[in-house]
Amino acid sequence: MKRVFPLLMCLLLTMLAGTSCQQRRQATSPQGDTLKLRYAQYLTLVKCPGYTLAVVRNPWDTLKTLHTYLLVARDQPLPAHLPEGTVVRTPLTKAVVYSSVHCSLLEQLGALTAIGGICDRKYMALPALEERCRRNLVADCGDSMNPDIERMLDLHPDAVLLSPFENSGGYGRVEQLGIPLIECADYMETSALGRAEWMRFYGLLFGAEEQADSLFAIVDSCYRQLKLKAKSSAASRSVFCELKSSSAWYVPGGRSTMAGVMNDACGRYVFASDSHSGSVPFSFETVYDRAGDADIWIFKYNRKQDMTYADLQAEYAGYAGFKAFKERNIYACNTGKVPYYEETPFRPDYLLADYLQILHPELGGLGGLRYFCKLKDEGNPQ
Repeated sequence: MKRVFPLLMCLLLTMLAGTSCQQRRQATSPQGDTLKLRYAQYLTLVKCPGYTLAVVRNPWDTLKTLHTYLLVARDQPLPAHLPEGTVVRTPLTKAVVYSSVHCSLLEQLGALTAIGGICDRKYMALPALEERCRRNLVADCGDSMNPDIERMLDLHPDAVLLSPFENSGGYGRVEQLGIPLIECADYMETSALGRAEWMRFYGLLFGAEEQADSLFAIVDSCYRQLKLKAKSSAASRSVFCELKSSSAWYVPGGRSTMAGVMNDACGRYVFASDSHSGSVPFSFETVYDRAGDADIWIFKYNRKQDMTYADLQAEYAGYAGFKAFKERNIYACNTGKVPYYEETPFRPDYLLADYLQILHPELGGLGGLRYFCKLKDEGNPQ
């Protein structure tokens, strides 16, 4: 019975990839081994003879498959009968990476030299990567929404890592290059550890499987210990996030990874009942109605100078009406100075430690805030 289960898993995943019955029988064997993923909901990994099958579920229609990848070692011949899917030769040695999030992870996995090109360079805040750009070891492929196709062609990358979006209409000319597109749907996971666990997939892509498994084990252990520590506090504080942007205030949906972190920190997120996993736009009035009396306000911004209460009120006078503003319980992160976006997606334990210290300062022993600091009053620094 134990030998039959891996075979059934390989057969099932191959069916999801849309192959014929004959292909499914040929592409699997009793030696197939499903990699156990504890948290990721949109990713399945199965090691079959001669290749690894990676199935990415569609986050917007979970009954469908977004993409199927067949990872085959570049120094090995292609197996005779592969199921339907995108063949990716591993390890990747020259990839174009759209996001600083994944660039940062690759640095942590010791695979930074495998980045051959990037998009949105102005948002890349990794010193080692910037140095490689300066030395022309990494190509600037332009804006991720309109990449420089000619530059990509000159680069001859072995894959492009990009983020899928609902109803995006595809990826334009990039899809016509014949280069494997790795759809990084990790950001749509509904738990912080679920997103972080995708590092195991990226480790397989870049020949850093052992490093990724080891790093995730550390993240998982630290996160669970912090979550347990939060439960030891008797305090219960309500919290809300972010700032108004033009006419809308985008807040994390109630099923988003950020909502999950606040819940794991034993904070009462005011939009926890929302059913979305991404950001949700609300009017100022709606946010004020739900969060006007919240205990803690946490947000991010990007400025050369750190923001103060006076700056916040000058930006929008209505902010001054919130209880958290009046009682000076606002914590902010200047992403222009700290690597918040680069680190937190795959190190949610770092972020949870900050939230614990903000929501439960009575616990202590967590070493100080890494990303956030209490907003300052002009002339009365805190």
